[in-house]
Amino acid sequence: MTDTNFTVAGNIEHFTIADIAQANPDFRKVIWTGRHAQIVLMTIPVGSEIGDEVHPDTDQILTFVSGTGHADLAGHTHAVEAGDQCAVPAGTQHNFRNTGDEPLVLYTTYSPPEHAAEAAYATKDEADAAEAAGQDVPPRG
Repeated sequence: MTDTNFTVAGNIEHFTIADIAQANPDFRKVIWTGRHAQIVLMTIPVGSEIGDEVHPDTDQILTFVSGTGHADLAGHTHAVEAGDQCAVPAGTQHNFRNTGDEPLVLYTTYSPPEHAAEAAYATKDEADAAEAAGQDVPPRG
């Protein structure tokens, strides 16, 4: 499959990541899952947040495409905006909050994968419900 935003050849993909992240309307959308890593798009609505969490065995790297917010990392708060990147080591308590007046758009890489392959949730409530029901389980290889 090929279009202007990404190319797929088996599980090898090429993305124009900022473009597809900016076009993503979903709170969370998994766009690629490998054995050791996963790429996920997120759009955090105005006044919303990802939610305070800890991934015990998963490192996470978040790259912000547009909007403004705050990163709460291990008890410290930092402003984030387009072009910023945050690395969150496994076991670190964290949250990302949209404090601006437009959606906070980002993409994140998890290693190992944190969510079900191809999962997409329009809202945080949908994503939280899927996790609580055991429907958003990452593949383990």
